[in-house]
Formats: sequence, structure tokens, C-alpha cells
Amino acid sequence: MSYDFDTLKVRAGYRAEQHNNAVSVPIYQTTAFTLGDSYRADKLFSFEGDDPIYTRLSNPTVDVLERRLAALHGAAGAIALSSGMAAVSYALLNAAGKGGRILTTARLYGGTVDAFGSLFPDLGIEFEIVENPDDPGEFKEKLTADTKAIFLESLTNPLVTIADLKAVSEIASQAGIPLIVDNTVATPYLLNPFEYGADVVVYSATKALSGHGNVIAGIVVESGKFNYGNGNFPHFQRPLWFLRDKNDKARSILEVFPNVPFTGRLRAIHLNYLGAALSPFDAYLILLGLETLSERVEKQLANTKAVLAYLENNPHVSWISHPYAKGNSYRELADRYFPKGAGSILSFGFGGTEEQKRKFLAATEVFSYQANIGDARSLIINPAQTTHVELTGEQRRIVGLSPETIRLSLGLESAKDLIADLEQAFKTAFGE
Repeated sequence: MSYDFDTLKVRAGYRAEQHNNAVSVPIYQTTAFTLGDSYRADKLFSFEGDDPIYTRLSNPTVDVLERRLAALHGAAGAIALSSGMAAVSYALLNAAGKGGRILTTARLYGGTVDAFGSLFPDLGIEFEIVENPDDPGEFKEKLTADTKAIFLESLTNPLVTIADLKAVSEIASQAGIPLIVDNTVATPYLLNPFEYGADVVVYSATKALSGHGNVIAGIVVESGKFNYGNGNFPHFQRPLWFLRDKNDKARSILEVFPNVPFTGRLRAIHLNYLGAALSPFDAYLILLGLETLSERVEKQLANTKAVLAYLENNPHVSWISHPYAKGNSYRELADRYFPKGAGSILSFGFGGTEEQKRKFLAATEVFSYQANIGDARSLIINPAQTTHVELTGEQRRIVGLSPETIRLSLGLESAKDLIADLEQAFKTAFGE
């Protein structure tokens, strides 16, 4: 039977009768699982079964989370990791293999962009930046024989720009490479990138998926439809001794994980050897957050709409960046890809001096000054000096991130109180 999103977010991936009839998903706080006997161990270690062996690789609580997120996307599989950066890094390493190139944009989380120059080149992986992601043709122009994937954010942070996913996915498909989409800001409630041709979706589950600012986690989801045996990804086809069968025949990732090659390889290699495992308790917290995802996002969208209307009539605001702001160039794409709403973060230009901006940030009482988004609490920050401080001057120019930018992440408080808080902070900053 096919279920709607709101049923899946509460029930998918879990059968109580398999867990001593516990109504809530149990926390399996254990390092390892008994193998029973050597005959069963032989089957497990030759990948003839998927029962858990060791919590670094799999755990029943984490498994429910992975199955639930795969179900929410209509996807083949998912893997949960210990942070959003682990999800992004592992996904890009997995796609690139040895010495590949990733085609991407600078419209990403600052730490991700900095990793392109600080970490990945040391591993033989290079990045090509598309300066104008609004033009899908530029992605096509910058493709090379070594390009292994296209990576972008569906709703960008902090300026909330929108990629034309369908157009970019067609370019990736024609090149025989996967499109990897960071869907952190949107969540699967507002957008399922697989419906528009994405092959892999990553999340910082730290943000809106969990939604309460109490867990660090990452998720990688795969469609299961991309052909990693097309000749562009020899690292998926190479026989590996540790994947041998019970007759000691070495097998490839594609042989062992034919339905989930991308997340299967992440689990067998990157999670296994680099070890960014998500704890069972943290998986449990995310499962709790998922149960209210739709309701939280809807309230946050309503608050965003109210605050947006207030800012549009504030004389101290020089510009607003959100697809539903007046005159925003992304409105058409927002209507196409985000009919429910284009997320609960927005940025605006503070129309005052640097000192006045700092007074404004210090004066807020309901908005919390912190480097996170998607929280139940409303948050405020100056991203050019904090969350995106890693970006060079040239990268900020490409992105359009200026020093006067202030980012809001709308939470679940009263819209009236949020607007009043901004109003008193403006008055404090400008001595009114």
C-alpha cells in the first residue's frame, strides 16, 4: 500500500513486532551484536545477510532512520552519518574516486567551499566553479572528461537562490555523471530532488530534519537508478578482496550492492574506514524530529511570510533575498519547484553602519544569535563574518554575499513577537 508523506514520516521503516512490540523506536545502545555461531557469521561477513554486526557500520535504531528517509524520498537507500559535513565529504569522495573533478558552485555552505581548496586537492580531487549557476548552459560548458559529478544546493544558504534542477539534471545525465543535491534547507517536505532528476541527495540533519538544535548528523540518500557501471566509475567496478563471497571470490561494489551501489560503497569503504558513524541516540533524536517535520515547516513558512512583509516596509532594510520577496528573480523557479513554500530562511541588507549593525544584532531578544538554521527557535546572524567567513573576497563577489547581509532562520515562536523583536532592535541600533 502506498502512503502519503505525513504517514511515512511517522511510521516508515519500523515494524513494532520486530522490536519487542515497542511503540517508539528503541535505542539500541550497544557496540556489537552477537553472531550466534560461525555459520551465521560466515553469511554476515560475506554479505549474504544485512543483520547488524557492529554499530559503526549498522545499528537497528540507525537502520530505521535510514529506511524512513529512503521512504520519504521514494528512494532505494540511505545512509546516516555523524555530521552534515561527513555526508557532503563522503558523497563527493565517493563520486570522484581517484583524481576526479566535481563541477559545482560557490553558492554553498562556507565550510564546504573552503574544503574544496583546503582538503580535497590533497586527495587528488579538483573542483570547477560555475560562476553563474542561473545559466544551466554554463554547467554544460565546464564539463570535462574527468568530471565525475555535479554538486549544488536546491535552496542556497544564505541568499536563498534556486537551481533549475531539471535542466541541470539533464546535463548531468547526458554526460553520464550523477547530480548530487544538498537539500538541507528545503527538506523532503518542500522538495524531493529525485522527482527532478537528482541521483544523490545529501542533508545536514542537524538542521530542519531534526529541527530542535540538539543533534549533529548527516544523511546521504540515493535514487538507485544511476548506472555506475557506465565506464565513468571504475572504482565501483573494481573487485575488492574484503567483499569476497564464501568461496573467496573477490567482488565489486556493483556485484555486492546492485540496488544501492552509492550508499553501499559509502558504508563498505568510507564509513567503515573513516568512521563517521551516527550514534543510536542521535538517530533516535532525528526520528523524533521527523515526526513533526511537516507541522514545523508549515509554521516556519507562515512566520517567514509575516517577517518578510514587515521587512519589505522597513526603511532600514536596503534589500531582501528570498524567492517570495517583491521583484525577486527566483519567483518563477520557486513556483515550479517549491509550491508549498521556499523555505524559512531569508537574508536582508542592513541599511546602516557596521557599528549600527552590531548593535542591532546584540539587541535582539527573541532571535538567537547563533550559527545554525532550521531550528525550532528563530535565529539571526551576519554570515559574511561567521558562517561564510571562509569564502574569499572573489567567492563572496560571485555569490553576492556582502558585509551588510543579515540572515534570519525563522522558528516556531509567535510572528507578532518576532516582528516586535526586530522592531525594537532596529530602534536600538538607530537610536530611535
